[in-house]
Amino acid sequence: MHDYQAPPDLLKDRIIMVTGAGNGIGRAAAKAYAAHGATVILVGRTVAHLEEVYDEIEAAGHPQPAIVPMNFEGAITKDYEELAMTIEDNFGRLDGLLHNAAILGNRSPVELYDPDMWNKVMQVNATAPFLLSRAMIPLLRKSEDASMIFTSSGVGRKAKAYWGAYAVSKFAIEGLSQLLADELDDERNNIRVNSLNPGATRTNMRARAYPAENPDSNPAPEALMPIYLYLMGPDSKGITGQQFDAQPKT
Repeated sequence: MHDYQAPPDLLKDRIIMVTGAGNGIGRAAAKAYAAHGATVILVGRTVAHLEEVYDEIEAAGHPQPAIVPMNFEGAITKDYEELAMTIEDNFGRLDGLLHNAAILGNRSPVELYDPDMWNKVMQVNATAPFLLSRAMIPLLRKSEDASMIFTSSGVGRKAKAYWGAYAVSKFAIEGLSQLLADELDDERNNIRVNSLNPGATRTNMRARAYPAENPDSNPAPEALMPIYLYLMGPDSKGITGQQFDAQPKT
């Protein structure tokens, strides 16, 4: 599936939400989904970045996206519920949700980790995906074929020293993904749920985590899009509760 060839109309007429859509992998995924026919709901904290993605999608002649500015650090339950009502009023359903937004936090030993930063990372990386999933599941149920993708990490599957709250939050994401896959795996649901580890990718977060690394040694986010398209499209129907890697194991 790393060399998956998505048909041009793979996501035609689908409504897909992407969080962290202003930069990096989220930006690439939003543009890839739009290029394959989806109406993309761009969620992120920086309006200017979302507007850039919006303009690029429009200029390419793809379906008109929607912009939803939201800062997960301060968003509360009511904000997610109001977002769900807005989507229902405007679109009637949701066919896909890519949980991509995250922050790195500090890289330090746990005994020196700042508690306020710990709470911030857990809020954005773990609690926000829970609240967003909770609000969107009723809309995903209205789809004939819905997919939810949680963005994981290598340190969310095997912890490494000094990755602190980021690693723990990604372990939480793996747990939430498995939990939802099991809960939604029945006849009344057409929702599949999987986790996806992008691996080392040329993003701003990677540069902050590895400042001495040559960024050109890692693939650009666009190079990972085949598996993002596969998991969001109908060719992955029936596949749920699995852990995927966006890059082949070496």
